[in-house]
Amino acid sequence: MGSAQAESGLASYYGGRGHHGEMTCAHRTRPMGSVVTVSHSGRSIQCRVNDRGPFVRGRVIDLSISAARALGMMNAGVVRVSLQ
Repeated sequence: MGSAQAESGLASYYGGRGHHGEMTCAHRTRPMGSVVTVSHSGRSIQCRVNDRGPFVRGRVIDLSISAARALGMMNAGVVRVSLQ
């Protein structure tokens, strides 16, 4: 079917650059500008890939603070997510 392969693993978040309040993320291989659906404990958000990373072993995605807040993962810091 499409190129959207399901993945799961650990997500963290970063306070880096980007427009305030934007739902963006860093992924190693997905095309820049593509939209990824990230799910964690019954919540799902959509974020746009605008960076490369994460470069920490075992992590599949780094989310912007707004995306992390929308997923409800601010307190945990690192959570297991699935990507679509």
